[in-house]
Amino acid sequence: MVGLQRRRLQCYLALMLCDTAAVFFSFGLAGYVYMGEEVAVSLVLAQLLLPVFLTIALYNSTYSLDSLKSPATSLGRALSALAVSASVVLFIAFFTKSSGEFSRVDFAMGTVLTALVVAAARVEMRGFIRWRCGASVTNELVIDDGGPTVVLPGAVFVSAQSFGLRPELNDPHTLDRIGLVMRHADRVIVSSPPERRAAWAIILKGAAVAGEVIDEAVALLSAQGARRAGGQGLLQVSVGPLGIRARFVKRGFDIVIAGLALLVLFPLLAAVAIVLEDGAPVFFVQRRVGCGNRFFAMIKFRSMRVNNEGVNGAQSATKDDDRITRIGRLIRATSIDELPQLLNVLKGDMSLVGPRPHAIGSQAGAKLCWEVDNRYWQRHALRPGLTGLAQVRGLRGATDCEADLLGRLDADLEYLDGWSLWRDVRIVVATFAVLVHDRAF
Repeated sequence: MVGLQRRRLQCYLALMLCDTAAVFFSFGLAGYVYMGEEVAVSLVLAQLLLPVFLTIALYNSTYSLDSLKSPATSLGRALSALAVSASVVLFIAFFTKSSGEFSRVDFAMGTVLTALVVAAARVEMRGFIRWRCGASVTNELVIDDGGPTVVLPGAVFVSAQSFGLRPELNDPHTLDRIGLVMRHADRVIVSSPPERRAAWAIILKGAAVAGEVIDEAVALLSAQGARRAGGQGLLQVSVGPLGIRARFVKRGFDIVIAGLALLVLFPLLAAVAIVLEDGAPVFFVQRRVGCGNRFFAMIKFRSMRVNNEGVNGAQSATKDDDRITRIGRLIRATSIDELPQLLNVLKGDMSLVGPRPHAIGSQAGAKLCWEVDNRYWQRHALRPGLTGLAQVRGLRGATDCEADLLGRLDADLEYLDGWSLWRDVRIVVATFAVLVHDRAF
């Protein structure tokens, strides 16, 4: 294992030199194109821009480990630093009333050319970075001391038994041997039995590396982080899936789209309500499990005969279910029976997109839904949805067997992992293609 710290520093320096050359070359070229051979003013602009650019680039981690790992990150941060530095120079020039001393067209051309040259240079620099640091810009070492199996592509694996590495804190010679094995590592992961983990932790603390110890409890509890408080060690096992800004955006999207949909679909909703008016309730209201595992009253158009709907949802509708009325069969086949849930969306019980809510008596095969997989309750971290990732994938209808539920559960948990507004938009659009579905009964 070759030490990469000095080579990474060489890559950082090379990137800085390329950016410096890009600024002077671009502004010189812009001056030559715009003003002919008189490029001195353009080079002065480059001298004004460069120190501001490099300062901001250092501040926003343009020259960092993440930038060496990802060309997109490197380019994004460099262009961001360029945009901010150009704005700063223009701001200073405006308030010092010196903007009239140089051409704004020349400055704009130089800035745009710099962005293009920096982008091209970043592409070319990938070969240099790979030559200096290899496929990975960090050295990761896994020490196998008889613990759980670790799969980490690109890492160097060392058997503690083969190398005689024992976490004996009272033996300096053994600790020296361990230090020699770890001397070029940037990150060390130790897999050992529980009784040796504390000793390994102490050794890693003094090794001047990022050290980690495998602990099965992290995977068992799906822990997302750890901290110390009140003299205790705490594993963070849950966080809200969305921050305040994301929740605000998602709720705003729900209100706007649901409100517009109700206005547009009002004639259809009224027509269905009139057709269903036979002396029995137009709406069917059923208790479902919602956000935070709390109950809410979900609204649907009644599609079954009164007193045959199933209060707890223990009996799912089947393709030839004799409880479904003739009109009910039509509105279920076209998913029209679900439209009143737009009111649930406006009320805040539901969202346009999210895991579909289940009744408390819903079953998969012969088991209640939550008896099939312990992860079931995790799907309620967000408001349930009028549609969802599972639905657009065709995972809908009765859950005749456990596999039917597991497919939907996997899709729901996938949706919870990394929400974005654009994915909600794509799911809403994709829903129109599955409104009429052979599993909609």
